Amino acid sequence: MPSSSTRRRSRSGSRLRHERPPSSEPSTSARRQVRSPLISTFCLAFAFWPPEKKVPRTIENTREVDETVCRPDDEELFAGNDADEFSQVLKQEVTPKILITTNRFNSTRGPAFIQELLSVIPNAHYHKRGTYELKKIVEYAKNKDFTSVVVVHSNRREPDALLIINMPDGPTAHFKLSKLVLRKDIKNHGNPTDHKPELVLSNFTTRLGHRVGRYIFETKEKKDDSKDKAAKSKNVPQEKVIVRLQECGPRFTLKLRNLQHGTFDSKGGEYEWLCIAFDSSRRWIRAAGDFSCKPEILLQKKTSQFCGPGFDVPYTVLLL
Repeated sequence: MPSSSTRRRSRSGSRLRHERPPSSEPSTSARRQVRSPLISTFCLAFAFWPPEKKVPRTIENTREVDETVCRPDDEELFAGNDADEFSQVLKQEVTPKILITTNRFNSTRGPAFIQELLSVIPNAHYHKRGTYELKKIVEYAKNKDFTSVVVVHSNRREPDALLIINMPDGPTAHFKLSKLVLRKDIKNHGNPTDHKPELVLSNFTTRLGHRVGRYIFETKEKKDDSKDKAAKSKNVPQEKVIVRLQECGPRFTLKLRNLQHGTFDSKGGEYEWLCIAFDSSRRWIRAAGDFSCKPEILLQKKTSQFCGPGFDVPYTVLLL
């Protein structure tokens, strides 16, 4: 039982608590009433002045300026377009005629790949290589008025390179071929028709990219048979996305290895551009990041049900 002194202290403490004056701080409800008009005024003040939107850091906007990128006002570059090796084809003064052949040792997937190339490339003809040397094949193509010779190089399993020779005076482009997917391996693939193929190029901004772009770009003019293509396209200024209904195939990627003056000459040929280890290093790609430093052609898929091939390849290069 608590003592008398403890009971007295308890009674005095209770009396003091009841006699304490009310606190000068406002209650919770009062604080809410005072704060709500301030919040409304703050939101109303900044409703018409939103904070500045931050620009995300991307590879494109953080890339260092490359001096080799062509400018739209570069008259010296565009002045020679009418006199280069591709002007007659780009002006449609010459009808393209392509000869497709292989190396001496073909692979198991090589014939199927060539058959699909013949189905999507207009006016292309296949000739068996046999034991003929490549220089003799080039002379034969000149005499038969071919505009291009395409050599499909294969290892024991599948094609791994393309050698494209422009007739009659070159140049010769050597591409590494990778990520090959044949038409039969594409799910729900379409079948190409006789319409002329289309090509989409982007980021060919350097002098080399401009030259190779002219090499692989036959024409930018609208074809007469484009109205027969049941396909919708959407052009985005930066991404340049082409939307198609159905992919036809084949699908593969080409990476430029070298560009040689004239026709094929493995011994005394002069190289206009040659891919070296420093050009393909990550440091150089980050500094420039364009076609001249990593000349890899990764085009948009051509997925049309009624026309055009469906593979990531500048197939119009074969039409030159």
